[in-house]
Amino acid sequence: MDKRHLHHLWTSLRKIKPWYFLVLTLLSAVICIMALRANNEHMVKLRDAVWSADKNNTDVQGALRNLQRYVTSHMNTDLSGGSTGLYPPIQLKYTYERLVQAQTGSPTNDQLYTDAQHYCEQQNSTDFSGHNRVPCIEQYVQSHTPTNAPTNKIPDALYKFSFISPRWSPDLAGWSLLITMLFAFMFVVTFITYRWRRHNSKVR
Repeated sequence: MDKRHLHHLWTSLRKIKPWYFLVLTLLSAVICIMALRANNEHMVKLRDAVWSADKNNTDVQGALRNLQRYVTSHMNTDLSGGSTGLYPPIQLKYTYERLVQAQTGSPTNDQLYTDAQHYCEQQNSTDFSGHNRVPCIEQYVQSHTPTNAPTNKIPDALYKFSFISPRWSPDLAGWSLLITMLFAFMFVVTFITYRWRRHNSKVR
């Protein structure tokens, strides 16, 4: 692009009112916010599908794989515990409990597991996601199991997951964010130019 084309482009740009870019910035910002919200709402549906599959013992791995793919490729879908999080946000509570119950095959152990589940449910009845229930059951079983009884601990970390969403993704939310930033930049440039031209016209 030579100087003639640049001068023509700058002349055309100077004729555009800065308020046009302000309106375009606001419109694209609204689209971006709606797209980010839609991303988050779809993530919540996929997360609920994982919890439902875990509870009903259906295709847990498929639901978990769908959630992972979506979160890692879309903005505003973060499912990570963060630096201060004690537990990952996704815990396959029922899958873990079924494995523990299968491992404890005797009637005595089955009753111990049942007592542990009831005890931990009473400790935090509002914990629908199982945020603390797996460690609670594990601790209860260990503390109430006779010392001479053989126990093979199942690592519960294998059933806890956290997924991190990207800072930018090539979807509607990502592209509308870039367009919003572009229009905002053009508004600033044209507004400064507009004020500068008005100031010079008054001086003359």
